[in-house]
Amino acid sequence: MKHVGRVWWFGEHIDTDVIIPARYLTSNDEKELAQHCMDTADPDFAKNVQEGDFIVAGPLFGMGSSREHAPIAIKGCGVRAVIAPSFARIFQRNSINVGMPVLECDTLWEDVQQGDIIEVDMDEGTILHQRTEKVHKASQYPQFLKEIIAAGGLVPYTRKKIEARA
Repeated sequence: MKHVGRVWWFGEHIDTDVIIPARYLTSNDEKELAQHCMDTADPDFAKNVQEGDFIVAGPLFGMGSSREHAPIAIKGCGVRAVIAPSFARIFQRNSINVGMPVLECDTLWEDVQQGDIIEVDMDEGTILHQRTEKVHKASQYPQFLKEIIAAGGLVPYTRKKIEARA
């Protein structure tokens, strides 16, 4: 499945307090959390991000506390996926659990700029940077994780599995 979108570029070591500051953790509603997503890194992000855009960041994206609110806020903004060289393990798992794709790619974050357009093929694990015409290789999920993400996360996936057995 291919997706085309604009890049929102962030640096290294973006922690969960930057993604969604603790003062906004009064709700689990993704649209409410989305209003404050990346507030401290870019106060205009939540107002200007569009459905299908991508976050591209440096290594260790999502480090810090293990709150699920961080990927929920990103997903609530309509971000298609987060792409970084590496992710904090708990953030990566929380992202899958809420149906938010995160792709590891070592080379893209140093090649793109804010506002660039990329085409991401999640099935093939490739990212075409339209401005430079470079193709970057990204991680690919095994089939069962693709199914969890496609279902909208672990809970909807599990419900679907249980209903299919009934």
